Amino acid sequence: MADEPKAPQSPESPKPDSAGATSAPPAAPASAEAAPSPAVKPAAPARPAPPPPKPPVLMQIPLDNDLTKRYREQFGAAILDAVEDRKQPYLVIAAAQLAEIAQYSRDVEKFDLLEDYTAVDWPRREKRFDLIAILYSFPHNMRLRLKIPLADGETAASLVEIWPTANWLEREIFDMFGISFNGHPDMKRILLPEEWQGHPLRKDYDILQQDTAWVRENLGIESGQ
Repeated sequence: MADEPKAPQSPESPKPDSAGATSAPPAAPASAEAAPSPAVKPAAPARPAPPPPKPPVLMQIPLDNDLTKRYREQFGAAILDAVEDRKQPYLVIAAAQLAEIAQYSRDVEKFDLLEDYTAVDWPRREKRFDLIAILYSFPHNMRLRLKIPLADGETAASLVEIWPTANWLEREIFDMFGISFNGHPDMKRILLPEEWQGHPLRKDYDILQQDTAWVRENLGIESGQ
């Protein structure tokens, strides 16, 4: 009996061994080196602790330097307070002794210039206004501020005889705040007409308020505010 033809085998087909069993495919060759494991990222460093909060900045601190001591020795209770505000010395003084303290400041402490003179309105306070006199000493190259609390309707002594520059400055304070100065040689408005009603830098003066009657009489128009 003739042999039956054998089916062709692909090159990849396993070849039977002599016993007729099919051999397993050869194992893939092992690589020379094992594949490297993925790099492990180092842990992020711990955040540093936040710095401690800064202490609050004190805008005003008590003032007890030699200058203050001399004023206290000279005027006692008339020096109501002494503070340093943003490195600037302030003396809060009684209005009744303003002229004496001003004279002493010029003649003894050599504050020979009244650099500025103005006021601040605090409508809720019993002493509604603060007069602020800014003094400058040419010999000592320093400034001193005098703060004078005043009630509404209270007057202050004029400083014109001590510092002539007070003349127009006091008139401006009178015009804007309504504070009068005893002994001023020409106490009248300086910016607004004499007929003007009210004082514009008082906090209770409406910014849109105008003297309607004056505008109508002098300009012949109605106020546009």
